[in-house]
Amino acid sequence: MKNGKVTIHDIAKELNIDSSTVSRALSDNSRVTQKTKDRILEKANELGYQRNVLASNLRKNETKTIGVIVPRISRHFFSSVIAGIEETAYEAGYNVIICQSLEQLSREKKIIDTLSANRVDGVLISISMETKNDSNLQVFHKTKTPIVFFDRHFDSSKTSNVIIDDFKSGFEATEHLILKGCKTIAHFSGPQELSIYKNRLNGYKAALEKYKINFEENLVINSKLMESDGVESAQKILAFDSVDGLFSANDNAAIGAIKHFKSAGIQIPEDIAIVGFSNEPISAVIEPSLTTIDQPGLEMGKIATSLLLSQINKKMEDQAPQTIILESRLIERSSSQKIQYQ
Repeated sequence: MKNGKVTIHDIAKELNIDSSTVSRALSDNSRVTQKTKDRILEKANELGYQRNVLASNLRKNETKTIGVIVPRISRHFFSSVIAGIEETAYEAGYNVIICQSLEQLSREKKIIDTLSANRVDGVLISISMETKNDSNLQVFHKTKTPIVFFDRHFDSSKTSNVIIDDFKSGFEATEHLILKGCKTIAHFSGPQELSIYKNRLNGYKAALEKYKINFEENLVINSKLMESDGVESAQKILAFDSVDGLFSANDNAAIGAIKHFKSAGIQIPEDIAIVGFSNEPISAVIEPSLTTIDQPGLEMGKIATSLLLSQINKKMEDQAPQTIILESRLIERSSSQKIQYQ
């Protein structure tokens, strides 16, 4: 028993039969009598034999494993997506390898190479902020490994996506501030190479246009939307005395802004009303609580996984890519509840 691991050869030696017979019996092959199967299974259990599932699956050209790449596991939205992924994958008999890019293209590339080397059957990915195109995914395209994007995606006719309507959400967030009486609204955005931030910005612009409010380019501040970026961006918009509203493309930057405004003596929402995005748990408990756009993370994870498994089972070339758009909703809290005087 090499390295303490029991093999089919050890079982065969104990029973004085061929290894091929043991292999067939453990695979429940009909060429082996039930009496022989019972003997072999009993001896296998006695010796503590464990079947090499990976090797067996590789012989079938599958690993029963899917790879998942997210920017940050610590974000509540992504952890809720992962919960949906794992639940759906487990029910289908698949294992999940979860990786995080930490918003770094170089790290994302290494993860992709690792998942490819481990021959995953499919990949679910929300791309990093540094990812500008799908060139690093070509290894999967070459091997015809199915890919489904969720949340952050590329506008492509080759790959399936499960997303929300970021344009509509951006419009609703901005319109909410306008209807609360805001006249000069700043926007914290992310890298414009990513569709979600470009679409949220366009929704912001469309709401301003609908209510005949001039779009001011210097009120749009792009960053990686970390909490520290929110602090820095808040410092910039305080240079504009007339700003009375803020729509942030995520909650983290909005929370950074809230903390800075409070330290500067700015009243929220009386002086500046704020809307965030993603409904992170902290948004409900910070003071004042943050109005935000809620994304259906658990549902997104389940649907993206079901779509990926369908492509794995039907083979990529037999199924046209799909884009599934899920509903988001605005949750109104204290940070935007301006008192309207008649």
